[in-house]
Amino acid sequence: MTVIVLTNCPAGLRGFLTRWLLEISPGVFLGSPSTRVREVLWAEVRQYSAQGRALLAYQTDTEQGFTFETHDHAWHPTDHEGLTLIHRPTTPPTPNPPRQGWSKAAKRRRFGSG
Repeated sequence: MTVIVLTNCPAGLRGFLTRWLLEISPGVFLGSPSTRVREVLWAEVRQYSAQGRALLAYQTDTEQGFTFETHDHAWHPTDHEGLTLIHRPTTPPTPNPPRQGWSKAAKRRRFGSG
C-alpha cells in the first residue's frame, strides 16, 4: 500500500499521479504500485511539485510496518532507536499583541455620541 499526499502542487502533477494511483480526496493518492513504479512516481513528485510539498508513506518490513518520506515539508522523519518518528520544528511562542484601547464604535456605545 502506498499513500502520497500533495499540498499546493500543480494540477498537472495530480493528473499524472492518477494514472497509477486512486485520488481518494483532493491531494491524497492511494494505491499498490510496485517498488520501481513507486520510486519513479516519487521522483516525479519531487521534480514537479513546484512550490508545494509532498509526503509519501508505504509498507515495509520494519517493526512499524511502514515508512515515509517528505519533500519541502517542515516536519522531517527522524530515526529514534529503530522507530521512524516525525520531528516537528519548535516555534517560539507568539506574545499577545497589546490592546490598542476602545474602538470608536465602542466609545459611542459606552459614553454616548455627545
